[in-house]
Amino acid sequence: MAAQGERYNPMNFLSEVAKYLTSRSQWSGLDGIPNLLTNQVEISALAVAAALITGVGAGVLLGHSRRGGFAVLNAANAARAIPSFALITLLGIQPAIVRLPEGGLVATGIAMWALAVPPVLTNAYVGTRDVDADVRSAAISIGMTSAQRFWKVELPLAMPLIMAGARTAAVEVVATATLGAYVGFNDLGSIIFSGLALHDNVETFSGAFTVALLALAVDGLMLLASRTLTPTGIRASTRRRRRRSLLARRHAPGLPG
Repeated sequence: MAAQGERYNPMNFLSEVAKYLTSRSQWSGLDGIPNLLTNQVEISALAVAAALITGVGAGVLLGHSRRGGFAVLNAANAARAIPSFALITLLGIQPAIVRLPEGGLVATGIAMWALAVPPVLTNAYVGTRDVDADVRSAAISIGMTSAQRFWKVELPLAMPLIMAGARTAAVEVVATATLGAYVGFNDLGSIIFSGLALHDNVETFSGAFTVALLALAVDGLMLLASRTLTPTGIRASTRRRRRRSLLARRHAPGLPG
C-alpha cells in the first residue's frame, strides 16, 4: 500500500499499479475484480434497460403524436441537473431502503435509472418528431395507417438518434455506478473508496483505471449495437450526407478543409 505522502516517479507508480491489478488476491473472492466488475455491469445493464423501456416508450409515442415536446425536453433537462451523488445518497439513507437486504443495490439502481432516462427520452422524442414531413406525407399517400407509419417509417428513421441516446446513457451509467459503493453496493467503486480512505494512490488509480476501461468497452459495444440496429439504407444515406458535407467544406472558399 502506498503510504501517505510517499512519492512515486511515474514508472515506479505504474509498476505498482500493474502489480496490484495482476495480484492473484485481486482476482478472487467477493471483493475480487471479477465479482465487482460483474456487479457493476449487472446494475448498469438493469438501469439502462429500464431507462430504454420507459424513456424510448414515452419519447417515441410523444414524438409520433408531435405533442408534449416542451414538457418532455424541459423535464429531461431538469432531471440532468440533479447530481447523481446527491440522489444516491438521499436514496441510500431512506429508512424504507435501508431496511432492505439489498438496500445499496436498490438505491444505486434507482439513481442510475434517473441518470439514464434523460438522454434516452430526449433523443427518442426528437428522433421521432423530426422525421421529414415529406416522408410522412408519402407514407400517408400510399395508404399506411398511423401504426404502420410508426413501425415502418418513423421508428427506423429515428433509430440512429435513439441509439445515440442509449449509448450516452450506457457510458454515463457504467462510469457513475461506482458511486454505489458509497451506499453499500459492492462494485468497482469499492476499490476507489477503499483507496481514498486508506490514502492509497495505487489502489485508487487501479480502481479508476478499471472503470475507465469498462466505460470504453461499453462505448464500443454500444457503437456496434447502433450500427447493427440501424437499417442499411439509413446508414448508407448518412454516409453520403457526410461525404457531401465534407466535399462542400473542402471546396467552399474561406472554410478550412
